[in-house]
Amino acid sequence: MVHSVIPDVQKPAASNDASADLHRFAQQAWISRFDKPLVSGAKGPLAGLQFAAKDNIDALGLPTTAACPAFSYQPAAHSAVVQKLLDAGAALVGKTNLDQFACGLNGTRSPYGAVPNAINPLYVSGGSSSGSAYVVATGQVEFALGTDTAGSGRVPAGLNNIVGLKPSRGLISTRGAVPAAQSVDCISIFARTVATAVKVLEAAMGHDPLDAYSRKLTMTSKAFGASFRFGVPSAVTFMGDAAAQDAFDLAIKKLEAMGGKAVRINFAPLAEAAALLYESALVAERYTAIKSFFDAHEAEVIEPVRSIIAAGRNYSAADLYEAQTKLKSLGQQANAMWQDIDVLLVPTAPTHYTIAQMQADPVALNRNLGAYTNFVNLLDYAALSVPSSMRADGLPFGITLIGPCGSDWQLADLGQRYHHATGLTLGATGQPLPAPSNIHGLKTEAMVRVAVVGAHLSGMPLNIQLTERGASLVGEAKTSADYRLYALPGTTPPKPGMLRVAPGQGASIALEIWQMPAAHYGSFVALIPAPLGIGMLALEDGSSVQGFVCEPEALKGAEDITQHGGWRAFMASLKNAKAATTTTA
Repeated sequence: MVHSVIPDVQKPAASNDASADLHRFAQQAWISRFDKPLVSGAKGPLAGLQFAAKDNIDALGLPTTAACPAFSYQPAAHSAVVQKLLDAGAALVGKTNLDQFACGLNGTRSPYGAVPNAINPLYVSGGSSSGSAYVVATGQVEFALGTDTAGSGRVPAGLNNIVGLKPSRGLISTRGAVPAAQSVDCISIFARTVATAVKVLEAAMGHDPLDAYSRKLTMTSKAFGASFRFGVPSAVTFMGDAAAQDAFDLAIKKLEAMGGKAVRINFAPLAEAAALLYESALVAERYTAIKSFFDAHEAEVIEPVRSIIAAGRNYSAADLYEAQTKLKSLGQQANAMWQDIDVLLVPTAPTHYTIAQMQADPVALNRNLGAYTNFVNLLDYAALSVPSSMRADGLPFGITLIGPCGSDWQLADLGQRYHHATGLTLGATGQPLPAPSNIHGLKTEAMVRVAVVGAHLSGMPLNIQLTERGASLVGEAKTSADYRLYALPGTTPPKPGMLRVAPGQGASIALEIWQMPAAHYGSFVALIPAPLGIGMLALEDGSSVQGFVCEPEALKGAEDITQHGGWRAFMASLKNAKAATTTTA
């Protein structure tokens, strides 16, 4: 027994009460749900996890509408991916809203209503997998299935502060999914953490001989090292959105702090490939996907989806071969970048629009959202979108890591490290990130974590001793309130000394935690001069980590700077005092 949830089609009105708007439009994320979650009864690696499926993916017992009521049908069986997830112990809750026939990247192209953004409901959620992203971001399910042809498994993730895993083509069977452009379609996974998305991928992947585009892939098993090269487009456009540009600049700095080296790449062949998806004979594949229905019921398809699909009628077979040859040529040009980089970094979306803005200019603004996604499937790459930061205006900003086909585990490992270094909470739930998990199938280098409090901090004179050994920044933290910090006299460069004291006599001291290949740790420790050394530090959250400590005898007569809360703040105070003295003089 199922019940349908068909929300009222209405535009959100401006409101100062975001939570009220969120409640008002929450139902627009769903199209249909089971009265009780569907379970197979089997125990497995996904036992206890509930999920949703985009409503262009078949689930027995629920209609498949592709957000077009006239197209609706009752499937005779589960799609291959839903069956695999049920067999792995997951429970299916229902079907989610989408841009009709998965044609769009914004989440407003549905007769069931526009799906709001989970953080600010006046903004778009991104599409076409809008509902799937929303129900994950708001904590209604642990994960959800989407589809990705031009970026539909990534844009909604980036705009809702969640993870969007777009696997290599053919890694997950698309049998039982309504095609958009079948040769490049992928089943995508939305989750609040990379670890959950990877667990789902492990259960869902596998060759399916009944799927024409399924294939057996060799997966890269070597993780990125502590140092790596990441590509950045030589020219990045943000459609005039300064907040997005600032957020991307910050993302570059974060990856550099993790051991990455930014390398500018020629984005032109990628952009040209992206344009082919809708501006060449390749669009004919969208028409082919629903040809018999579309020819009989064209009026039942909403605009601008109708015009996009209808355009596919206008091309000849010769046009298609010309477009395919052009794409192959661009792919050859683009693939040259992998000689210089290990991974490509792009904004998941270059800007974020309100629902009203999108509905006023649905074609041009939708195209903008796909500026850094459309080329990925066409060129046979894997991609992972992860949360990066909250913009100055409070909207989420996500980045996408892109790698060659089969690099899924590598991207997951780097993406998880990055996500956990952001300090963000999960989706729109406000819950903290749980501990990271190992990525199975990867051969990882043994690492050691070390906390630094002074001259080894990011941007400080001795930080190079970390980075030249392949160390990467894990994140910022504080000690427990049992330490005092001193400025050591006569040290070059200036250094602090930290001492653990009796309870009630200290304070929390700011620090950074870095991870370093174990093979290089000994040479790093050998550089530490007396009276400094390495010991175990107690952290504010109750955990402990190796870090810098000082011999008590060396602190006699040293200036106590504990009140500053950390070395960086103390050094800033000296700079400010010097500036004030200069101004007075």
